[in-house]
Amino acid sequence: EDESEEEPKLKYERLSNGVTEILQKDAASCMTVHEKFLALGTHYGKVYLLDVQGNITQKFDVSPVKINQISLDESGEHMGVCSEDGKVQVFGLYSAEEFHETFDCPIKIVAVHPHFVRSHFKQFVTGGKKLLLYERGWMNRWKPSVLHEGEGNIRNVKWRGHLIAWANNMGVKILDMISKQRITNVPRDDISLRPDMYPCSLCWKDNLTLIIGWGNSVKICSVKERHASEMRDLPNRYVEIVFQFDTEFYISGLAPLCDQLVILSYVKEISEKTEVECCARPRLDIVQPLPESCEEISSDALTVRGFQENECRDYHLEYSEGESLFYIISPRDVVVAKERDQDDHIDWLLEKKKYEEALMAAEISQKTIKKHKILDIGLAYINHLVEKGEYDLAARKCQKILGKNTELWEFEVYKFKEIGQLKAISRYLPRRDPVLKPLIYEMVLHEFLESDYEGFATLIKEWPGDLYNNTIIVQAVVDHLKKDPQNRTLLRTLAELYTYDQRYGRALEIYLTLRHKDVFQLIHKHNLFSSIRDKIVLLMDFDSE
Repeated sequence: EDESEEEPKLKYERLSNGVTEILQKDAASCMTVHEKFLALGTHYGKVYLLDVQGNITQKFDVSPVKINQISLDESGEHMGVCSEDGKVQVFGLYSAEEFHETFDCPIKIVAVHPHFVRSHFKQFVTGGKKLLLYERGWMNRWKPSVLHEGEGNIRNVKWRGHLIAWANNMGVKILDMISKQRITNVPRDDISLRPDMYPCSLCWKDNLTLIIGWGNSVKICSVKERHASEMRDLPNRYVEIVFQFDTEFYISGLAPLCDQLVILSYVKEISEKTEVECCARPRLDIVQPLPESCEEISSDALTVRGFQENECRDYHLEYSEGESLFYIISPRDVVVAKERDQDDHIDWLLEKKKYEEALMAAEISQKTIKKHKILDIGLAYINHLVEKGEYDLAARKCQKILGKNTELWEFEVYKFKEIGQLKAISRYLPRRDPVLKPLIYEMVLHEFLESDYEGFATLIKEWPGDLYNNTIIVQAVVDHLKKDPQNRTLLRTLAELYTYDQRYGRALEIYLTLRHKDVFQLIHKHNLFSSIRDKIVLLMDFDSE
């Protein structure tokens, strides 16, 4: 996986702090997510309110047995809870409102009206074998009415806007609360799977789109208005299955991600040691739905604590709308998955040594990245190129990356000197705005003087004379000429150095000795006619050539 060139789409971290403490003594059974907080239910009948870091802010002792479902209204001020011993509670987190009921069977589902906070929406649904709607009426009394019954235990419910979706042993139903009409029945595909072991996952993508995952089947259903001419005795709304496909593994949960789907899957595999089927790490996949199939965008195996003992029903997937945060709940662990941001993208590029791309990504996103600095990435890129032996490219990148930072320029020059590559960086040294210390340029000139007279001569010609101490360089050239007094390149360069130093007489002597054409330009430019009276014959011979 480490060698994969495919960049992951999500990053993961454990929800810790209070959650760690809870799961050391108890086990998570369900969770629901509000934009402001989380509500976690446990096997020992507790409900904990947590902040997004997992710290406990409130605790409720609801029952001595497993909490099956928690529901919050959109305001986050009212909560519904149901448990394995048949208890149902709906209460205000910040008010004295409270409803208690105990049924004679385990209650798997509860959903409060999304706008429960408003006085005319005091409604919630619950039930065992019947789907019951409770409405608060006259004298604040709660009145139940049966919405549906006769198809076995109700195992999941989700309320969005005016639509309630629920799953029983036969399939998924949707009820329109405005007309109080049931508008669809989506039968479950694989009736061989026990619905208590492989429960149905329901998720509203928006007010009119329901996502159903059951077994290894996914259906995306769109609720539509029926045309007046088609009404007759039919409900005014109907459901169209717009996407339908099977997955490789059994579904434990699903959530929308823009136009894609996040699917939590329960995986079994054959053990290589025992050749017996065992529980593998659950997978979190991002898929792109197609009309009759799907395209896998990414797939991650999650190392959750205790995965070897978990069943399909032990996993749940909850998400925070608008934040692209996904919570993977298992009895001993809660893992948070979130979309990777530009900093994460740059991290991955750097890890893969794609420095050029990382630098480009940082420049494009410099206003939004928080972790990375363009300069740090650039310096890492230069180091990488040096390590690869691409000295010329590394030196060329210095121009863009180091800019006008003289300290960094000087640091890099010394680094190139240490590896014997001063020549590589010489072509790219700044010559104005900024200008480095004279010592830097002198160091480079000395390097060329020791090994490359032509290169030395080129730099003297190209570099402004005020970059370095002219006297020091002149002396160095003179010392080399003692070893090789007839070297025309060194003599010509010395003449140029004398010219810059305004020692025109000495420059003239060298040009004449060399019979170099630049002598005439030197005479005219600096009005040296008085200095050449005794050299007229030599100049005439030179000119005639």
